[in-house]
Amino acid sequence: MSYFVFQSAFYMDKQQQPLEDLQHIKKMMERSSRFISLSGLSGIAAGVCALAGAWFANQVIVENGGPSGYRDVVSRTFQAESLRDFMGHRLFQIAGFTFVAALFLAFLFTYLRSKKDKIPMWGATAQRLMINVAIPMAVGGIYLYKLMQFGNYGLIAPGCLIFYGLALVNAGKYTLGEVRYLGYCQLLLGIINCWFVGYGLYFWAMGFGVLHIIYGGLMWYRYEKSSPE
Repeated sequence: MSYFVFQSAFYMDKQQQPLEDLQHIKKMMERSSRFISLSGLSGIAAGVCALAGAWFANQVIVENGGPSGYRDVVSRTFQAESLRDFMGHRLFQIAGFTFVAALFLAFLFTYLRSKKDKIPMWGATAQRLMINVAIPMAVGGIYLYKLMQFGNYGLIAPGCLIFYGLALVNAGKYTLGEVRYLGYCQLLLGIINCWFVGYGLYFWAMGFGVLHIIYGGLMWYRYEKSSPE
């Protein structure tokens, strides 16, 4: 009886080995073709920074007329005689500080995860990812710059969401596939915002804040919570 048990266990081990080899090969291919060190905590941190920035921006808007008549208040708040005046405005400074803080925290948590997983943070895959993210962002930056030059500030918020969404969809080919779905949601919000010009702060808070927190939480739960130390 023990002989048959031994034989069964032997054959099961032989059948299991090819499956383990295939899983190992699959992981190696993913590591070589995709940047998989993105941390869910990076998304959560970016979302928290965005919500904090939206809160401070709302305080500036309240100082300029209060939440009633929000559409008109935003238009008055963004009025500037020149692009230099606009870039020196408190709302622009809040947006810049929020972006820098979110970028720093995203880099920090991604670095910590790549160090934990013993995967180089900067390599050929990361370079391809950055290039494919940078192209839509750079084009969007030029487009938004021209909007500001012509004083069309109402389309800045939806423009940011749309070009950021395009960058995420583009990035989905070189990192976790879920990033693409985050991009689709950003695109949808940006398009809807085009019909609600003047309410960009709400859409920014939803897109850059709430969606990032939801995405980051899901990614952390799926890829990092149960990962081995």
